[in-house]
Amino acid sequence: MSVGMRSVLMITSSLALVACSSTGSDFFKTEPQTLTLQFESEPQGAEVKTSGGQTCRTPCALAVPATELTASFTLKGFKPQTVPVKVVPPDITMDVKEPRFMPSPVYAELEAAGPPPRKPAPKKPAPPRRPAATVAPQAGAAPPPPAAAASPWPAPPAPTR
Repeated sequence: MSVGMRSVLMITSSLALVACSSTGSDFFKTEPQTLTLQFESEPQGAEVKTSGGQTCRTPCALAVPATELTASFTLKGFKPQTVPVKVVPPDITMDVKEPRFMPSPVYAELEAAGPPPRKPAPKKPAPPRRPAATVAPQAGAAPPPPAAAASPWPAPPAPTR
């Protein structure tokens, strides 16, 4: 082999080595497959946020990586709910060629939140009590009228002997 040929071979080998070292182990890594996942809720219109940060309003669909995740549903006036989502790998024996999510679609039935707790009203201090004024009856004044009956029904007849 000639000196020129050897130089070209060494330069080519060096470049290949530099290219491999610059990509490191990322060269063999693959990004997870992306699948479409449907989200539904009762009532509709809930905001869904995946653990990956994607959001939408139900009913909706998102393209998400085929990895385990959680979906959090929120809607004003309802209790929030979080649903875990698993990935089921492909099963060649069942003729399933792609991974799939479980559950799919992701569904949340939201419970109405109770009314917000009421704060007790601040207590007002009681007004100071004044002693009752005593009035002496006037001479010759008419006696006070008898107390009114507490019942709207007439009094029962008096027993006879």
